Amino acid sequence: MEAKRLIAVLLIFSAIFIGLGYRFFNLQIVQGEKLSRLASAQRISSLEIEKLRGDILDRNEIPFTNRIQKYLVLLKPLLLQGHENDLKNICNILEIDFENVMRDIAFSRKPYVVEADEKKKNIINDLKHEGISIINSLKRYDDTTLARHILGYVNKIDGAGEAGLEKFYNDALEYDTESFVGVITDGKNNVLPGMGYRLMKVQGRNKKLNVKLTLDYHIQKIVEDVMDKHNITGAVVVEEVDSGNITAIASKPDFDQYNIGNYLNSTGKELFNRAVASYNLGSIFKIIDAAAMFELKEHWDEEYFCTGSIKVGDREFKCYSYDKGGHGYVDFDKAFALSCNTYFIDAAIKMDKKSLLEKARRFGLGNITGIREQGIDESGGNIPSLDGWYSDGDIANISIGQGAIMATPLQVADIVATVANGGIKNSVNIVDSIVDDYGNKVREVKRKQGHRVIEKDIADRIKNLMEKVIDEGTGTMVDINEYGGAAGKTGSAETGQYIEGQRVVHAWFAGYFPRKNPRYSIAVFVENGRMGGSAAGPVFEEIAKKIMEKRF
Repeated sequence: MEAKRLIAVLLIFSAIFIGLGYRFFNLQIVQGEKLSRLASAQRISSLEIEKLRGDILDRNEIPFTNRIQKYLVLLKPLLLQGHENDLKNICNILEIDFENVMRDIAFSRKPYVVEADEKKKNIINDLKHEGISIINSLKRYDDTTLARHILGYVNKIDGAGEAGLEKFYNDALEYDTESFVGVITDGKNNVLPGMGYRLMKVQGRNKKLNVKLTLDYHIQKIVEDVMDKHNITGAVVVEEVDSGNITAIASKPDFDQYNIGNYLNSTGKELFNRAVASYNLGSIFKIIDAAAMFELKEHWDEEYFCTGSIKVGDREFKCYSYDKGGHGYVDFDKAFALSCNTYFIDAAIKMDKKSLLEKARRFGLGNITGIREQGIDESGGNIPSLDGWYSDGDIANISIGQGAIMATPLQVADIVATVANGGIKNSVNIVDSIVDDYGNKVREVKRKQGHRVIEKDIADRIKNLMEKVIDEGTGTMVDINEYGGAAGKTGSAETGQYIEGQRVVHAWFAGYFPRKNPRYSIAVFVENGRMGGSAAGPVFEEIAKKIMEKRF
């Protein structure tokens, strides 16, 4: 009987021991890490300092984002308690409201973060107060940020991409490395000696990735500096002739990426990307007229007498020479150089009425270039349907780039690049690839395709016409002969709109350079600039000169 009791007691104690052992194993081994984090969380208060993102780079991996140093001043509440005079002095230096700061930190352990410029940072640093720390970081954007309509911007609340490439490539640009400041205290809310406030970074599984563009930072800067100098409202696009890569694209006026709300009801339409919006392109369309005419017959030797206007049906179409009594006798070359409307209207209504529309479509009008797939929303422009019925008056309008004919500055730059490239239209690109922080390609984005739009001999004849525009026509104000010369076409497009009783007329200049072995095409669009030669031509000239000077 006594032995049975001893065995029973032993079994009970064994069961208790095994249960305690299992519980100990479960707490220490199975749930140890989780419980440790929970316990630490009761002692650590943390504040995320910033949401880290990958960079947006140019074609040479020069960053468009995170270029300028910024300084974050951390005020540590638990170390500033009882130092109101010091805190008041700090607030005066940082130009922040003392009462608001006191209210925010009175019952908080979390640090209070203020962004400061270098001058304020240096003054704060000299105080050498234990209640202050300074973190060096980088500003996502600043006053010198380029290509803002392309980059877009991030949400102030969570730092996620809100527009442009920031939004389209948000999944690639976001990575789960956390940067935060924590304060470690004991149960009585006292800062632990040797621990206290600490800057911490936690590396997640996702590594930093960057978006590499086809844009060239230096060419983009040239473009934007020239646009700012001339104070134009409009757009400029620079395309690499032999590749289709966009090396610069800008829309003005600009906007502050940190204060988007200021522009939501603005009449200046700062958020509107004019580089990919549709406009009447006026006499730029005569490049397509020429392509269609040269396909119809090789030589156009007939002369035409321009009186300054031409009547088609019951409508009168005026040439810009109308006030001077017309151009008089002009042949094809002279008509193109002087942008004679009546010559091209007369030729167009004698041709197959749909040939111009078909040629315009082959050059890419009425369709997107493809950068929408790479993250930039774009208009496809507009051309009338090939299946429609068109009167002579409709064709007259089309032949001079008016009426339903519309194109974007991006499309116009590509039309010129196609001619300069001997008639081959390349895929248009604005994003090259996704790369890691060492420049290794993670994902290809750029497309490499091309197809022939016009025969090389026709392209060469159009190039000759575009050279004469600058040598003896409407583009004589453009002179870059010291850098190999240029070729181009002017355009003035009536919109049917009026501002203060005056017609709105958009100005264009589109061309390529140098003449031999062209490298770049440029489309310059000036909203309500009126005359393409005088308003857009000088912008083209200055940009082309600076690019050639720098040998980009």
